Amino acid sequence: MNVKYTEEHEWIARADAATPATVGITVHAQDALGDVVFVDLPEVGKAYAKGEVAGVVESVKAAADVYMPLSGVVTEVNEALRADPSLANSDPLNTGWFFKISIDDAAQFDALMEAPEYEKFSANA
Repeated sequence: MNVKYTEEHEWIARADAATPATVGITVHAQDALGDVVFVDLPEVGKAYAKGEVAGVVESVKAAADVYMPLSGVVTEVNEALRADPSLANSDPLNTGWFFKISIDDAAQFDALMEAPEYEKFSANA
């Protein structure tokens, strides 16, 4: 699984070019938000451009937009997360994923940050 990161603190994981990529918020993002109490997930089948708001995550402290890390079409949303938003806190990199997308442009994925670069970036955020 190849995982990349955005400056907006989303992660995107991709097994290969043929399967949808999984998107969620990073540990840094959920730490900053605090206890997540609500998520608004995107519509399955809807196409989004890179950087477009695809959802919202609300916590006891704040609300934040979830941005589309790459241009693509939403293929699935995490209904378990909708039912139990605290999964974004307890397991943000696994069961707390937000949605899956088919990627329009693989070059956009390649341009995102690798883990060491994101760690350095988030330490200064």
